[in-house]
Amino acid sequence: MSERVDRDANRELRARFDDVYGQYQQLRSGLDSLQARLAELRVTRRSADGQVTATVGARGELIAVELDPAVYRDRDAEALSRKITETVRGATAAATEATRALVAESMPAGSGSVEFLRTGDYGALLGRADAVLGRREGSA
Repeated sequence: MSERVDRDANRELRARFDDVYGQYQQLRSGLDSLQARLAELRVTRRSADGQVTATVGARGELIAVELDPAVYRDRDAEALSRKITETVRGATAAATEATRALVAESMPAGSGSVEFLRTGDYGALLGRADAVLGRREGSA
């Protein structure tokens, strides 16, 4: 009887392992594609008056700032500085959202990585591991 229970348990364990490993392989193959898409991601935003254009990458890094020659007519450096800052911030916020959306497409639902990108909460990265370990500690 004990031998049969062991075989059944081993079969169940093997099936669970195969399932988890299959999920891992699928996730891993999607990460290469995600990395390439993130490397190519560019978001461009223009100021309300069209005088400033900012382009940023997936991490919000500034790639380019273009100024329309009309910005020099005002000769108000402080206003131009604010306009550039606001435009870059808008582009960065849009890039952050685009990055989160790309990661969400590639990660399993409820992934700590997606939650971290949404909230900036480092605890989200380990939430699932904490839950699993907490269950083990509670059951021991």
